[in-house]
Amino acid sequence: MTTTGEEHARARGGPWWWTRWRSAVLDAGLAVGSAAECGAEGIRFAHDAGVPAAVGVVFGVLAGSTLVVRRKWPIAVVLVSIAITPAQMGYLMGIVGLYTLAASELPRRIIGSLAGMSFLGMLIVMFVRVRQDTQRGSWELGDWFVPFASITTAVGMTAPPVLLGLYVGARRRLMESLRERADSLERELQLLAERAEERAEWARGEERTRIAREMHDVVAHRVSLMVVHAAALQAVARKDPEKAVKNAALVGDMGRQALTELREMLGVLRSGDGTGARERAAVPLVAVGVAAAVAASRVVDDEGGGDGPCLSDVDELLGQSAAAGMAVDLSVEGETRSYAAEIEQTAYRVVQEALTNVHKHAAGAKTHVRLAHRVSEIAMQVENEPPPELASASAARLPSGGNGLVGMRERVLALGGVFVSGPTDAGGFRVSAVIPAV
Repeated sequence: MTTTGEEHARARGGPWWWTRWRSAVLDAGLAVGSAAECGAEGIRFAHDAGVPAAVGVVFGVLAGSTLVVRRKWPIAVVLVSIAITPAQMGYLMGIVGLYTLAASELPRRIIGSLAGMSFLGMLIVMFVRVRQDTQRGSWELGDWFVPFASITTAVGMTAPPVLLGLYVGARRRLMESLRERADSLERELQLLAERAEERAEWARGEERTRIAREMHDVVAHRVSLMVVHAAALQAVARKDPEKAVKNAALVGDMGRQALTELREMLGVLRSGDGTGARERAAVPLVAVGVAAAVAASRVVDDEGGGDGPCLSDVDELLGQSAAAGMAVDLSVEGETRSYAAEIEQTAYRVVQEALTNVHKHAAGAKTHVRLAHRVSEIAMQVENEPPPELASASAARLPSGGNGLVGMRERVLALGGVFVSGPTDAGGFRVSAVIPAV
């Protein structure tokens, strides 16, 4: 609710039908003035009617006091003023009653009818009164003066209060309409703010998921290969020192690469540019997600630049898995071509994560990687055969958080593709994905 609406709501605290105390005081004051006027005029009315003066005064006071209910029953006040017009009293009540009637929410036909009745009654009474006064007087003004004075007085007593009431009523309705629109606008703004907060919370959740997926894709594959090479190093350390040295070098290189990429992703959280801890805490989560995506898009090659992993890096990815002891082959169908960076990165990550899962769950199993370049899409499939029992028994037993398949599915579905994974009839496992090329 706006400030205007709040003040309007607080002001509604008057007695009975009044919305405010000052309205009640105003109406009571007008009723006292009208009662005094009618009571004074009641003396002359009692003299003309041949009744005691006290009766005329009481009648006038009671009639004039009805002005106190002008806001509740404006029609009754106007009718009473019309009824006592022949007694030549109630002029204040008639003026205020017509104003209140015109400013009310009543239909215009009722307002016009009562205003016409009041005009006609005032015209007749003034015609009779002016004519009697001219006949009793010694001066002559002509026959035109009586109707002129009657019409002028009747119009002056009815038209101004009616026109003013119509103007005030229209202005009041306009202000109420503006107040309602302001209240409605504030409610809509509050609703929009709540929805914006919900969208912001949803965006924060999406960025958290994105960061977790990027960290998983970047780090998990290298750490898995490190564990596999460490297990192989332990197995051949005494039998083949040369191979052990080679495996140790590979473990060191992969560890350094993993640390470098992890440092790039987490560096945003700790970088402050000398602005203090408070500003460092205010780094938006979106920036962390962007940094994670940038770090995740680093090419495996230390010396190469590039904008991110692409399908041309799949051969090197397979070479790393082969160096870790995996029997893996690659088959490509269709004409090799370039795609959008996001499509190539997603395809690369699917193959990378699928190979990581083979290292984790089927060490030593032969793996087949297939890429198919079609007219409007690119398809990839990574399928491993059942692992040999000896290799399963001596596997490095890598831990699994169960997020690899979820991350792959999210990446592919985000590009409008199709992702399917599951065990094969032969006892292996297959990961398939199709991504639109546009």
